[in-house]
Amino acid sequence: MLIQPTLDGMKELKLFGMLKAFEGQQALADVRTLCFEERLGLLIDAEITSRDNRRTQMRLKLAKLTHSATIEELEPNRGLERAEIAALATCEWVRRKHNIIITGATGVGKSFLACALANKTCREGFTVHFDRAPRLFQKLAIARADGRYAKVIETIAAKNVLVIDDFGLFNLNEEQRQDLLELVEDRYGRSSLVVTTQMPIEHWHEIVGDPTIADAILDRVVHNAHKLNLKGESKRKEKAKDIQLVQ
Repeated sequence: MLIQPTLDGMKELKLFGMLKAFEGQQALADVRTLCFEERLGLLIDAEITSRDNRRTQMRLKLAKLTHSATIEELEPNRGLERAEIAALATCEWVRRKHNIIITGATGVGKSFLACALANKTCREGFTVHFDRAPRLFQKLAIARADGRYAKVIETIAAKNVLVIDDFGLFNLNEEQRQDLLELVEDRYGRSSLVVTTQMPIEHWHEIVGDPTIADAILDRVVHNAHKLNLKGESKRKEKAKDIQLVQ
């Protein structure tokens, strides 16, 4: 039997997972011992797995995470317990539309943890928008100026998880506090928010500026949030010490 027309058909139908599995089957000496239904089942499983992997890679690409971190790399240290890691890895917090607030000093690993959580979220089939706070507010300011504001807000709101990294590096102006309120309002009870910050929650009123808007933001973010406070010396300082020791 000529198999090339079959291979060409799979390519035309974009059944790339099935195509690769079929070619692999042809190289197996004992493949003939499998019945038609068994071989077909294996090919279908391969195609499903391939499509799932491609969708995951696309979600990760669109998330634009700053660290290639995974939840499996996390270890119970810096104030993070093993039980907390296991609970976060289930992504139940995403399914329940809960938030996560990660606090700690600079360099302690807040962004790494946020990226690890976002990576696992993408692998579980959820979508993520990741941005550092300065860049996020800059994007929204540009969008407001060129008439894309509503569209950009809508695009972010459609994601299952929004990660705002490095929140609190500067006090918000009027537009920025309105932007933040818009973002958290869109997510409240509908999707999840992850915030990393050096600033303890009790200082967020100072960052937001307007007490009424600050109350509205905190009410929507803090009350259903898992709070993770990382401790320890800066990882950057630790790396610098290692380099000095090597030299």
